[in-house]
Amino acid sequence: MGILIKNATIVNEGKSFKGHVLIENEKISTIFNANDSISELEATHKIVDIEGKYLLPGVIDDQVHFREPGLTHKANINTESRAAIAGGITSFMEMPNTTPNTLTQELLQDKYDIAEKDSYANYSFYMGASNDNIEEVLKTDPKTVCGVKVFMGSSTGNMLVNNPDTLEELFSKCKLLIAAHCEDETTIRNNTAAYKEKYGEDVPMECHPEIRSEEACYLSSSMAIALAKKHNTRFHLFHLSTAKEIGLLDNTIPLKEKRITAEACVHHMWFCDKDYAEKGTFIKWNPAVKTANDRDQILQGVLDDKIDVIATDHAPHTLEEKQNTYFNAPSGGPLVQHALVAMLEHVHNGKISIEKMVEKMSHAVADCFNIDNRGFIKEGYYADLVVVDLDAPWEVKKDNILYKCGWSPFEGTTFRSKVLQTYVNGSLVYDNGKFDETYRGKRMLFNN
Repeated sequence: MGILIKNATIVNEGKSFKGHVLIENEKISTIFNANDSISELEATHKIVDIEGKYLLPGVIDDQVHFREPGLTHKANINTESRAAIAGGITSFMEMPNTTPNTLTQELLQDKYDIAEKDSYANYSFYMGASNDNIEEVLKTDPKTVCGVKVFMGSSTGNMLVNNPDTLEELFSKCKLLIAAHCEDETTIRNNTAAYKEKYGEDVPMECHPEIRSEEACYLSSSMAIALAKKHNTRFHLFHLSTAKEIGLLDNTIPLKEKRITAEACVHHMWFCDKDYAEKGTFIKWNPAVKTANDRDQILQGVLDDKIDVIATDHAPHTLEEKQNTYFNAPSGGPLVQHALVAMLEHVHNGKISIEKMVEKMSHAVADCFNIDNRGFIKEGYYADLVVVDLDAPWEVKKDNILYKCGWSPFEGTTFRSKVLQTYVNGSLVYDNGKFDETYRGKRMLFNN
């Protein structure tokens, strides 16, 4: 027996229309328009009537840190994929700066083994690059692994790749998509020394975007893009945080033909430097949240198709770790449960259309990474679907936060939209606060 989702407002490929979706054998079998007859199907399928609600393709998050193995006091694949499903994220791609760092094929496979056993959502994992593991990187299978992650700026786990010869070799030889965290380490260290001299250990949080500055971001991003152009490398710029970097990007090439793509994260389109006074270390990310103009121009870059995808950079730390002084509080915060509703708030406020939001959080991610049969509401595609109510206000509180770390930078925020149901590969995994605790997602595959 399949599932027939009736009376949906379906958002897909730039259009919103009333219709019905039939799910059979994990996939979308048929899409009906509102006036199509479905009476024969109603007798033989489970009916889910979502009149007045929206049906979206599941969000694909191309950048998360689920902290397993080795950092599971902060989070793990099970807890964070569960939170992701509640937030409408049906597939994720996870970072290699775990403990140990994912720098060998064996360690990469270990993470896939954990996810197969524990993940509610579909999954892929980046192979990590270091200054001395190029041979291991080149063994990575582009059909079963989303890409290679390079830290061109230090972050949690300190996998900094700063050897110019290594970068040249990587960009010239790697056939997979290379995704990079770009911040110039020398600039950051010089800025840090200057602020330490001025404030000692008690540097105000408001100085974070001055230490991890626009200059640091631009120097590194421009260098990485120059390398990618030199070698015709498939390159993806993670978590762009400055208006200046948008000038490095091109919107004259169709996404499927682009060799250089970029990502914006929800927090860089929501918060700005004025929010440090209230939020403090809870909005300490690398790269830093910067000015209101940077925030607004990043969203504009998304609208203009210079920035290709929207993601979270979900990176939880414990409350004890975050409630610390500037130098002792780690960077990063949890976001997967609240990313979709935060972007829907921008829809409510007229900053982005729901069709454009779906494009950037689902369609474009699938196209950017050549994901097999996901990211769209199309016949023959996996039924990764999200039902949302655009008129169901709720407040983020401690008792409804699902992250293992137990906190959110959105605590106290009232969102007007709510995720009601999430389907993964045609299975109803999240239903109005209840989970199918037995369901496990699938490994994503790539048409590379």
